[in-house]
Amino acid sequence: MVRFGKRLREVRTEAGVSQEKLADLAKLHRTYVSSVERGKNNISLVNIERLAVALGVTMRDLMPADPPPPKAKT
Repeated sequence: MVRFGKRLREVRTEAGVSQEKLADLAKLHRTYVSSVERGKNNISLVNIERLAVALGVTMRDLMPADPPPPKAKT
């Protein structure tokens, strides 16, 4: 949840879109968008698609990069 929220915020700010504008474009509540960005809310694929369309990106663009592999214990 937290990684997705961070990625959403990155894409949104790169696009120069406020949370309020994004919420309006995606037909979602601003506090919901805020809670997703803070990792406080689970998000459905339907809402990921709404956000992607509103930002003019693909759903894949909103997915965070894979985390680095864990360090091997020596």
